[in-house]
Amino acid sequence: MNREQMSRIAHTGHPIKAPLDDASVRRLLERGTPRGDERLLDLGCGSAEWLLRALATRPQLHAVGVDISEDALVQARETADRRGLGERLVLHHGAAADFVSPGPFDLVLSVGAAHAFGGLLPTLAAARAHLAPGGAVLVGDGLWEHPPSPEAIEMLGDFTDLATTVDRVVADGWTPVHGHVSARQELDAYEWACWGDLAAWGLDRAGDPDGAQALAMAATRRSEWLRSYRDTWGFVTLLLRRTAD
Repeated sequence: MNREQMSRIAHTGHPIKAPLDDASVRRLLERGTPRGDERLLDLGCGSAEWLLRALATRPQLHAVGVDISEDALVQARETADRRGLGERLVLHHGAAADFVSPGPFDLVLSVGAAHAFGGLLPTLAAARAHLAPGGAVLVGDGLWEHPPSPEAIEMLGDFTDLATTVDRVVADGWTPVHGHVSARQELDAYEWACWGDLAAWGLDRAGDPDGAQALAMAATRRSEWLRSYRDTWGFVTLLLRRTAD
């Protein structure tokens, strides 16, 4: 199996591909769409779960998602049509960093996709290019809650702590108007869901090479989480507006 197939299986029970629970996602979307008729853009949307949840609760919203994974976009389209949201969702296959739109958006999202742009600040620069005056960006990225080991840095990336992360965002010309730091329960629930679903899928296919591969991957990822980064890594999601344009 390829990486996309593994990811799809691992996120069966946790379609939001970031360590946030349903209530946290709902609150962030409510804050980001105060009028209820905004135009949304998700850069690196994956299966577009953020957009689908926004569309489901606000019938006047329209949304655009961009992702490099054709498999994820097929999944997004199938889910949107099944939920009756397809007419208000446009999906583009391609690199999020290369996306060009004819019009601006009221809310630009990019949660857990900073790697596609080369980091948090380049992600914000890409989002700004699509942002309408007075609009907001909803961005989520990792952070270190405690000093990490060299192994954790090599595995996940060279993040900073929460205060330094916010300082860098502010220095780049953004003002946080809301935010959410994922709680331990959210972080653990995400990891258990991902590697548990992948392991269960593998167990259900005993004797199949794909099943063995899924079991091995689940065991590796679970061990990395528990031994290398569970006690140090965290996740922050920020709702930002430009300080001055």
